[in-house]
Amino acid sequence: RKSTAFIGLLSDALPLWRLPTQACAWGILGECIVITPAFAQTAGGGGDAILQFLPFILIFVIMYFLLIRPQQRRVKAHQEMIKNVRRGDTVVLNSGMIAKVTKVIDDTEAEVEIADNVRVKVIKSMIADVRNKSEPVAANSN
Repeated sequence: RKSTAFIGLLSDALPLWRLPTQACAWGILGECIVITPAFAQTAGGGGDAILQFLPFILIFVIMYFLLIRPQQRRVKAHQEMIKNVRRGDTVVLNSGMIAKVTKVIDDTEAEVEIADNVRVKVIKSMIADVRNKSEPVAANSN
């Protein structure tokens, strides 16, 4: 009895030596599955979820302003440039060839001259840059 009382006094004095209270759930094969209180607690606090996703949200915002928005501006400027291509403009094609626009066929195609008397049809979206803008040509001239 003295040893039991000593252990009881020791466990009351130093609570770190105690084992956590454990519950036993019986498994399919009859074994005891130990469930500690840490696993038995429910997840709480809705504010924690926002703090966990905050770094991802910040990364997305930074990526939007550094990558997505400048690319959208470049695309918009390129579309505006292509829309304003006129006869007489010197253009650089995506293939690297420099050509002179001889006729704008429609919104998607143009005829360009890549050498003397060598004219080809190109899709306007394949124009990479307009080097020399010409003066507007009169509407009745061809």
